[in-house]
Amino acid sequence: MSNDNTGPRSGYSLPAELLELRSSPPAVRADAARNRAAVLDAAAELFARDGVEHVTMDAVAAAAGVGKGTVFRRFGDKAGLAVALLDERERRLQEAILFGPAPLGPGPFDEAVAPRERLAAFVDAYLGYALAHLDLVRLSETAAPGARYRIGAYRFWHRHVTLLLAADRDRTDDGRALDPVALAHALLAPLAAEHLRAMVDEVGPERTREAVRAVTALSA
Repeated sequence: MSNDNTGPRSGYSLPAELLELRSSPPAVRADAARNRAAVLDAAAELFARDGVEHVTMDAVAAAAGVGKGTVFRRFGDKAGLAVALLDERERRLQEAILFGPAPLGPGPFDEAVAPRERLAAFVDAYLGYALAHLDLVRLSETAAPGARYRIGAYRFWHRHVTLLLAADRDRTDDGRALDPVALAHALLAPLAAEHLRAMVDEVGPERTREAVRAVTALSA
């Protein structure tokens, strides 16, 4: 149990260990902020209506009423748009992990929660987020080789899982301590959007959810 300037916390670590990994949008001028909001609103509407794969950057610019150069300069490509659209949703999940009620968050100081309970709650919450926005998450993770692992949100998820595993460290049959950093990557692997997309297409979202829960529980 720990105390810091955010108040008492139970669990594996201080929120400060993860705060610096949270995504936060850069400050922009008022006119730039308006353009950004217009582009994101247009992209969200077009993606929902036509499907992510069928929407072009030109179409987003036209729907937002801005020049396509503005869209490319601000977001780079469709993957950049996807990352920006997901940012607020990711930050809500990150806030719940850092400060929310148990078992996803640390809860109050008198509410002890086992790290494995928090890990299961994280997997459930992340699946809810990813499956609700699967095509956008997939686009953000597969725009380039290794894109998933360069996204700031992945570093947050990985650090969170690492700390949970380190707080509940097990040993192998021969007595060697498990490596929480490597194991966190292994536990996050089934949550990759490309993998989830293939599973959902074959067995549907509910069977996907149950299978990933089972695999992560066994692995942890």
